[in-house]
Amino acid sequence: MSPAVDSATAPARTYPRAHAPDREYDVDADGVRIAVHEWGAADAPVLLCVHGGFDFARTYDVFAPILAGLGWRVVAWDQRGHGDSAHAALYSWEADIRDATAVFDHVAPHQAVPVIAHSKGGGLMIQLADAQPHRFRALVNIDGIPFRGRFPDVPEHQRTKMMASEVAGWLDHRRRTAGNVRKPGTIAEVAQRRARMNPRLPREWLEYLVTVGGFESPDGWRWKIDPSMRMGGFGPWRPEWALMRLPGLSMPFLGLLCSESEEMGWGTLPEHVEPYLPPEGRCLLLDGLGHFAHIEDPDRVAAIVHEFLGPPPGARS
Repeated sequence: MSPAVDSATAPARTYPRAHAPDREYDVDADGVRIAVHEWGAADAPVLLCVHGGFDFARTYDVFAPILAGLGWRVVAWDQRGHGDSAHAALYSWEADIRDATAVFDHVAPHQAVPVIAHSKGGGLMIQLADAQPHRFRALVNIDGIPFRGRFPDVPEHQRTKMMASEVAGWLDHRRRTAGNVRKPGTIAEVAQRRARMNPRLPREWLEYLVTVGGFESPDGWRWKIDPSMRMGGFGPWRPEWALMRLPGLSMPFLGLLCSESEEMGWGTLPEHVEPYLPPEGRCLLLDGLGHFAHIEDPDRVAAIVHEFLGPPPGARS
């Protein structure tokens, strides 16, 4: 299902060092249109970036060009219901993973590529990397490793009950919200609402995001994100299952955690993750940065990523 909204937008505002993608196109993921955005030379080695929940690929408008300047073809996509991708009848963790494989197959068929993933995207990519390690040359996870003090297992028959109750709950939610429309506002008002989730980011950045991640109608601006979406999708999925998959990863893994607590963050610390690190894994704490570290200090995070990944294959030393 495509969003039933007027997609016309005014020209984007500017923000220091923010660059629109060099290329934009759609990929078909089993009938769902997924919008893909690329920065850098079309023939450069691929580096995939995965956004978090209620974000979209254009949140990489500063970070991605830095990586492209290092010689990468940086590819990011809008998850279904986010950004310029189609709205869908239903949403799930597994559907997001299937969409991701469609993008992998399009931009990097038959090759392993490095992946940078933030927040929810980090959890998604841990699961995909555990299931299909041949797709990954390396994985960088930015504040996307959930942690809880206890890790209860769930018997299979209970998972079945969880699925039934979660799906029923989602269908009830979908019926209630199918006709919802997001509240309109000025650019400043819409940015202010996002500031509740992004409290450490500059207001100028949030207002810029409205113009690249929203649309303007006669009554005001709205985010393109499907108004029927809710945090978490439907399961069975528990946050701690991402951490429990870490030991099985076979590719080099770097976890970047953040010291500053935010509503959208997990509060995970290196000591929580280190017992579960894979053989080729390590974890760093980004002191002084919050959940959106790659936006808050893109140069610092890009330098860490570059040191971990090394130069793109074929780049001059």
